Amino acid sequence: MRSHVTGTAASLVRPRLYERIVQRIHQLVLDEGFGPGDRLPPERELAVMLGVSRASISQALVALEVVGFVQVRHGDGIILTSSARNPGLIDEFRAHRDRLPAIIEARVALEVQLARLAAERRTEADLRALDGALEWMAAEVDSGERGAGGDERFHAALTAAGHLELLARFMAEIAELVRETRLESLGQPGRSERSLEDHRRIAAAVRDGDGEGAARLMGRHLSHVADVALLRKSSEPSTGLELETDA
Repeated sequence: MRSHVTGTAASLVRPRLYERIVQRIHQLVLDEGFGPGDRLPPERELAVMLGVSRASISQALVALEVVGFVQVRHGDGIILTSSARNPGLIDEFRAHRDRLPAIIEARVALEVQLARLAAERRTEADLRALDGALEWMAAEVDSGERGAGGDERFHAALTAAGHLELLARFMAEIAELVRETRLESLGQPGRSERSLEDHRRIAAAVRDGDGEGAARLMGRHLSHVADVALLRKSSEPSTGLELETDA
C-alpha cells in the first residue's frame, strides 16, 4: 500500500527542499526532451508547476548554474547548458552544497589578511584598479545583472594590492571554488547591491591605509557571502513536494 507522507513526519525523510526541487527540474527536462541551448519555462511557471515559491525556484536555479546545468541570463531566461542525461547531476549539486562552508573558511583565512596587507601596501595603481572594479560592478548591477564580473575584478585587485605572491598563488589555486561562492551569494535577493556596498567600504579603508578596518570589513563581507539559502536549515512550511512511501 502506498501512502502520502506530509507534515512533521515528512521532514524526517524528505530530502532538503532545494535538492528536491533540483531533482524535479532535472526530471522535467528529461520528460520534455530539452537539450543544451533550449530555454526552460520561466521561474514563475516553474514555481506553479512544482508547487513551491518563486524564491525557492530561484535559489535552486542558482545552484544548478554553479554546477553548469543551466545559465540564467538577464532578459533571456533560463538556458539549458548541459545534457539532461548527466546521471551525476544530483551528486554534483550535493557536493557543491557540502563544500561551500569549507570554501568560505578558506576565503576568510586568506582574504581577511589580504585586505589588511592591501591597506598597508597599496599603490596608486592598485587604487585605480579597485575603483575600476567598483565601477564595473556598479554598471552590471545597474543593468540588472548580478555583478559577478565586477566582483571577481574587485577581489583580484585587492589580492594584487596585497603584494604577497604566495597568498596570490593560493587565491589562484582556489579560483574555481571561489567562483562557486560568488555565484551562490550573488544569486540571493538583494545581495548584489549589498556586496557592492561592502566592496566600497573595504576600498575606502584600503585607500585610508586602515589595515585593521579593511580586515574587519572583509570579514563582515565574507559573513554576508556565507549567508545563502542553500545552507539555511529552515525551509518553506509547505513545499507541495510530498513523498510517497511504500507501507
